[in-house]
Amino acid sequence: MSIENASPELQLAVDLIYLLECNEIDPATALAALDIVKRDYQEKVQRASVMSHYQTTSQQS
Repeated sequence: MSIENASPELQLAVDLIYLLECNEIDPATALAALDIVKRDYQEKVQRASVMSHYQTTSQQS
């Protein structure tokens, strides 16, 4: 499978791995940073879901 045909999340993962490896980031540091990024994006998704719910509810009124 060519990376060009891969899913966007796989393409991003490959890019992130490349970035971390090119900058010789310690694997433990990379994992700790990725945990922070994951929590941040989970909060963003949750906030977007709440906002979407409120917008849908207010449009139905």
